[in-house]
Amino acid sequence: MAPEQIQTREHDVPKASPLKIFIAASELTPLAKSGGLADVTAALASYFDRNGHDLRVLLPLYGSMDTSVLSIEIVPELEGMEMPVGGQTVAYDIVRARAADVGHDVFLLRCPDLFHGEMMYGGYDEHVRFALLSRAAIEMCQRLRFAPDIFHVHDWHTAMVPVYLKSVYSWDSLFKQTKTVLTIHNIGYQGVFGNHVLPDIGLEGSTELLDAEDLYYGRVNFMKSGVIHADLLTTVSPTYAREIFEPEYGMGLERRLRERHGSVIGILNGVDYEEWSPESDTLIPNTYTSEDLAGKEKNKQSLMAEVGLDYRIDRPLVGMVTRLTYQKGIELVQQALPDLMRKKDFSLVALGSGEHDYEQFFEWLIREFPGRAAFHRGFNNALAHRIEAGSDLFLMPSRYEPCGLNQMYSLRYGTVPVVRATGGLADSVRHFDPKTGQGTGVVFHDYDANGLLWAMNTALKLYGNKHAWKQVVHNAMQQNYSWDEQGAIYLNHFRKLLANGTA
Repeated sequence: MAPEQIQTREHDVPKASPLKIFIAASELTPLAKSGGLADVTAALASYFDRNGHDLRVLLPLYGSMDTSVLSIEIVPELEGMEMPVGGQTVAYDIVRARAADVGHDVFLLRCPDLFHGEMMYGGYDEHVRFALLSRAAIEMCQRLRFAPDIFHVHDWHTAMVPVYLKSVYSWDSLFKQTKTVLTIHNIGYQGVFGNHVLPDIGLEGSTELLDAEDLYYGRVNFMKSGVIHADLLTTVSPTYAREIFEPEYGMGLERRLRERHGSVIGILNGVDYEEWSPESDTLIPNTYTSEDLAGKEKNKQSLMAEVGLDYRIDRPLVGMVTRLTYQKGIELVQQALPDLMRKKDFSLVALGSGEHDYEQFFEWLIREFPGRAAFHRGFNNALAHRIEAGSDLFLMPSRYEPCGLNQMYSLRYGTVPVVRATGGLADSVRHFDPKTGQGTGVVFHDYDANGLLWAMNTALKLYGNKHAWKQVVHNAMQQNYSWDEQGAIYLNHFRKLLANGTA
């Protein structure tokens, strides 16, 4: 059975009083970010806040967080808090913070014993860290007497909130009307631990709420527990919502998801066009519009000079900004691009980091194609903007992609995306048909080297057809995936969930 795919708007449901919304997450741009999760939580929080909803946001105060840019305020009600962990007690407090580039207050869970060091994730105490984040969110509500209409949790790190509300905190009538919404950004990361952690996370007396098969095999799965108990499950694109019902994409959760099929909804992520817009981007040397693309060609020249590539006016530039991981289809790039670069005249600039073999491949590509291939290891936000603004094509050959944002950035910048038809890529990019002039990019289906070769050859041929190229670039730049559209869909489903018990 397929999940609900209706993309409604907020005005489809009668207007009501502002909602009380609590967001608990491990990341939020610009305070803590390792990927797109941070961008989505930040954008949703900003959307809810500017639309007048009563919002609380909680994330950890990581040791790597730059507190010098924050105005931090002690909240007396949230001092001196504790959580039992096995036979010990973890002390923490929660502070209110404001950053110049965040329009609303954020609450930070301050626990140096657990959230120290430079890494946001990893370590033997991972289960304790994020059990604490989940429980702290609930106890913050208790101390502030804040009764959320919606507890919005994200990925495995806070997926246990629905479980705790039904177990440790089931006695508290403060949450009697509260509904829980779990958004799955990437089901490949689930928070799986041995069941010896049950005393640490306070659930040794509530095993009936956990998956029996997992317990039999000696494990606890945070994401699966959230899937079982959240009132509503959302994913970050309609296609991904369908894909995770199948073993190839469900990563072992497909049976539990199919059991919840009526409560699984796909909502495509939005884009922050205040940050990502060629008309106003302060991180690119030349702004431009769909009516005047002169600045885009100048950006291409500037970018190629910056990364050491030879510029030729009719040589297309392919950009990539990606994590170099199994998910992102880098193996297809390894298999297809070297021979294609020998046969076709185009250049490549890639930004990213990840698996060692993939990084070494791009280093080799530079040596094999001097002046035509460039690679910057790591992440550089300003360079990411310049790659979007200066490239002609943007390559995303993902094995799976829950949503993806770069293809939507690329559309806005008139950088034609070349994508595989999976997840949010399939939902946001339509294959261009030169006969009708309809479409916004190049889309391939088969996850193999031949599929990518077909797509790249199609894209390069399209680039050589000036009339068709002008049309596809224009089409791409007219697309609108703003959070004003997508945020309203969340609110619509929140209201339906509160009114009817289903969304």
